[in-house]
Amino acid sequence: MNHLKGMHHVTAITSSAEENYKFFTYVLGMRLVKKTVNQDDIQTYHLFFADDKGNAGTDMTFFDFPGIPKGSHGTNEIYRTAFRVPTDAALDYWKKRFDRLDVKHDGIQEQFGVKVLSFVDFDDQQYQLISDENNKGIVSGTPWQKGPIPLEYAITGLGPIHIRIAQFDYMKEVLEKVLLFKEISQEGDLHLFEVGEGGNGAQVIVEKNVVLPQGRQGFGTVHHAAFRVEDRAVLDEWTKRIESFGFQTSGFVDRFFFGSLYSRMAPGILFEFATDGPGFMGDEPYETLGEKLSLPPFLEPKREQIEKMVRPIDTVRSTIEFVKE
Repeated sequence: MNHLKGMHHVTAITSSAEENYKFFTYVLGMRLVKKTVNQDDIQTYHLFFADDKGNAGTDMTFFDFPGIPKGSHGTNEIYRTAFRVPTDAALDYWKKRFDRLDVKHDGIQEQFGVKVLSFVDFDDQQYQLISDENNKGIVSGTPWQKGPIPLEYAITGLGPIHIRIAQFDYMKEVLEKVLLFKEISQEGDLHLFEVGEGGNGAQVIVEKNVVLPQGRQGFGTVHHAAFRVEDRAVLDEWTKRIESFGFQTSGFVDRFFFGSLYSRMAPGILFEFATDGPGFMGDEPYETLGEKLSLPPFLEPKREQIEKMVRPIDTVRSTIEFVKE
């Protein structure tokens, strides 16, 4: 069985595509690699922020559902998304940057022997920066070359997702028996699981939590998290495996930028399994990635209708000279 390769992307919900774009571009210095629509709800934006070339394992994506209420954090949810930075020194840089830009954070701490910096955005979406200082395992991506962050400190990809769950033993069984993760460490109620080559880009942190109420999905919360597989053939293997354990799946879904499979594997936890390719570089030039509304071929005939439904957002950055500071 081909192991999962690590994190592919995390998809969350925002109250404002405009504010979300500003935060990820100007504060976090991640590159908008695709401005498209939710393929299942075409009046809704779907923004993809990633590394310089939109490599698998580097992207955080957002839905902008009109009129959705604010979510509430609790148990049985994918609670926090981590991003990788190259060194411990990078965390010092980010702490100063967050202080300067009034981003709420918890200061630099240590978790499982690694330095981390937790922070939130304007929606109370929960994030963490994690240092790759002594990291071994799946390689990270390439920082956005023309963004506002000095390259030696810039975000390079996704770190571990954090899951809160009431039925920890059940979640552990899903991760280990079905998805072939291994538990490699524990700190109190936090358990660290790893898959494939391991390291920061192939880990999941699970918190046993029976105290908090059930998390409620809305803006400021994660919608689902996706794991990487090599290609369609491996994805088909995983479909068979997951279904053999009695889980329902979506079956293969062609997302154009990658192939997908979805399965709700625990209360409040939706996992996606996504192929590494074809990626985001096929329909736009590298220099202007994410600047125009990109539609997969099956939605292209509806472009005029879609452009009337989604408000225009100015995402042109190729003409901006960012000062790295």
